[in-house]
Amino acid sequence: MGRIIANLPSAVTSHATNAMVLVDEDHRIAFCNAAAEEIWGRSREEVVGRDARQLPAFLYPGPAPGAGSGLLAGEDYDVRIEPRGGAMTWRVMSVVRTKLNGKDCDLAFVRAQPATVSQQLDRLKTLHLLAEKTDRGVVVTDADLRIRCVNRAFGELLGYSSEELEGRDLRTILAASPDQHELRRRIDDGIASGRDFTDDVLLYDKAGKEIVVTATITPVVDQKSGTLENVVAILADITHTRLLEDLQRQVLAALAADAPLADIMDLLCLKVEHLAPGIRCSVLSVTDDDRLKVVASPSMPEAFSAAIDGLAISSRCGSCGTAIFRGEPVFVEDIATSPLWEDYRDLPLPPDVKGCWSIPIKLRSGKVAGTFAFYICEHLHTRWLEGIVSACSDLCALALERYEAKNRIEQLASIDTLTGLPNRSQLIEALSVAIATARRLEQPLAVLFIDVDHFKDVNDTLGHSAGDQILVEMARRLKVQLRAGDTVGRIGGDEFVVLVQGCGSEEADPICRRLLEYLAAPIAAHDLHLTMSVSIGIALFAEHGLDAESLLKHADTAMHEAKRKGPGKFQFFTEDLNQRAQDRLVLSVALREAIQNRKLRLAYQPQVSLTTGELHGVEALARWRDPVHGEIPAPRFIELAEEYGLIESIDRWGVGEACRQITLWRAAGVSVPHVSVNLSPLSFRSGDIVGIISQALEEHGLHPSDLRVEITERVMMDQHPNSFAAARAIEALGVRIAMDDFGTGYSSLSALSRLPIAELKLDRSFMLSIEQDENARALSTAVIRIGHSLGMTVVAEGVETEAQVSLLHALGCHAAQGYYFARPLAPEAIPEWLAARPAVPGTAT
Repeated sequence: MGRIIANLPSAVTSHATNAMVLVDEDHRIAFCNAAAEEIWGRSREEVVGRDARQLPAFLYPGPAPGAGSGLLAGEDYDVRIEPRGGAMTWRVMSVVRTKLNGKDCDLAFVRAQPATVSQQLDRLKTLHLLAEKTDRGVVVTDADLRIRCVNRAFGELLGYSSEELEGRDLRTILAASPDQHELRRRIDDGIASGRDFTDDVLLYDKAGKEIVVTATITPVVDQKSGTLENVVAILADITHTRLLEDLQRQVLAALAADAPLADIMDLLCLKVEHLAPGIRCSVLSVTDDDRLKVVASPSMPEAFSAAIDGLAISSRCGSCGTAIFRGEPVFVEDIATSPLWEDYRDLPLPPDVKGCWSIPIKLRSGKVAGTFAFYICEHLHTRWLEGIVSACSDLCALALERYEAKNRIEQLASIDTLTGLPNRSQLIEALSVAIATARRLEQPLAVLFIDVDHFKDVNDTLGHSAGDQILVEMARRLKVQLRAGDTVGRIGGDEFVVLVQGCGSEEADPICRRLLEYLAAPIAAHDLHLTMSVSIGIALFAEHGLDAESLLKHADTAMHEAKRKGPGKFQFFTEDLNQRAQDRLVLSVALREAIQNRKLRLAYQPQVSLTTGELHGVEALARWRDPVHGEIPAPRFIELAEEYGLIESIDRWGVGEACRQITLWRAAGVSVPHVSVNLSPLSFRSGDIVGIISQALEEHGLHPSDLRVEITERVMMDQHPNSFAAARAIEALGVRIAMDDFGTGYSSLSALSRLPIAELKLDRSFMLSIEQDENARALSTAVIRIGHSLGMTVVAEGVETEAQVSLLHALGCHAAQGYYFARPLAPEAIPEWLAARPAVPGTAT
């Protein structure tokens, strides 16, 4: 080789543009030209004799010169050049194999990279930077999933060095736990199918600590052969995210379980302190008078919490008070020197607390409801802490909003929103306190249960707004009448309760009379002046009860008795009233069951024409025999049905059963002109009775004239608009209406003319003395003549003697019913009665 170098003109070696380097069999540099010196930034003296493999400026790729070096003559090799004081570059090297002094050696020619190769190398450098600078772990495996290369983040995530990870099966990293067989199978299936696999995976680092990552595994397949070449896995650490999610889940679960606010905030503080060691947390709220209130500070000294509780909020009130005042976060790095803490340096803070970061808790309305504070003991990872702050401020806002809403609901739960009076629950509490006071002072106590008479009529005719005006005015008047220490509350609907301290029976009597008079004064509502009366029930402690519930129940019982006596009355409770109330309740339950089980029955009383002696019709009368209480009189269970809301069910059943029976009679050839059914005024108010009648007629194939409806004077006197409308709608169906018990109530002739009445029924009370009393005879005559003048049929009830029949016939009464003709009969007895019915004096039969 020396001969080769010697034979080369000096101009060639000195001025060649390509670097020339001679490397002997010991890898030492024997010669380099001027171009090599320029590339390396080193003189020939500095490099000749040095090992080419260890020279930083020239990373020689071959293991040794000669045939065993692995370098092929004529082939190009990429070599990395690191010149002194310059940027690293890549060059192309070609090798000529020769001998020097009988020994193998390589003559290397180094030249610049073509432009395209340089660009590729720059791209590789950029990709290398991307892999190394990302915070996500990146790993590349071979086709057998053996790790070939990892980036810095991957090693830091798991606590391993690159050397420790190289060659390991990727699955032993991602699915190391014995219970992760399913995850390992999914990874294998994804790689085998050539599809990306993404899932959240629980890993364990080198120290055994749990790490939660989102793993994306991508198989790299040769496009031509379709064989797997590599696998690339990218891991994103979501451990902190999961921890925050777990924190949020636990706090929300506590909120859902309606845990106390202090317990929820304690839980939040302790969880945050676990997530971020080195801090202590506290939650403060704002009182109505703008003062701090400690909600939770589980790791702060009790003396410190007690000292700040109640501090007035200002612009220099430590971190928390200032954050509330400003409505923005306040960070104090050094409490000892901060002017915001100047007035609070003597507070008993823990000695390790250095700073405080306080974040205002804002509700959706924008109101600042409190602060979440971090008392900092050591340097913290700011980004991680910011994530905690964001989550915790939202959770605190949610908890405080829920707490405020709960307080508001509790307030609404104790106060009647319409009148502002205590409601039932609050009144029972007040009554319990009043009872305790009365017991301690050995003084009486009166409970007045007040109900507005006919209040439903106001709502139904004038609307609920008018009813509300009346209730508000009643509440005002009751409050005006109260003495010091007395209480009034509204317990529902039109019911009020007054608690009168030191009031016995003697004092209660004049108080109730005064209330009846005062409350009956006209009330302005909807441009009207309405006179409303009330009914009052009185129960006394300890005579009528020793606890709140008993006194309220007994006062209610007395009120219902007062209402039965008529509007504007008051009644003291008695044990007899209590027993009667209990009996009514027991009987109402039995009646409800009888209606549901169709245990009621209809009896039919014939009505006979006084002109022809023929059957005029039959009246259907409801009957009830209870297996325990025996036969219950109709007036008693009808009154019960109206009181307990069962009457409409009875009326519906009565109409259907009467229509069914007349159909059976017609099928059997029994001639019954029509059946009369009694209906309650309450059924007319609902308006449903028209559809019930129409449906029953259609279902049984009857004509409207086959059915007659009997109503009482209460319907005629009712001011409810539905009552008159329902009566007119029934008449429009073709069903005739009879006015029952006419002459005994407060019937108005003008109202009678407005209703579509086809038949008047002369009440049985006239029959008691019609034979002897001229006044009774005159009244009967007047009723019969009214019926004639209005074109109505008149039917007399309660006829029991032949003389009464003759007298009624003489007065022109059309028909009669009563014991003279027949008692109410079972339906199967009607044919037999028709065959043997008694004769009517003055008729052909």
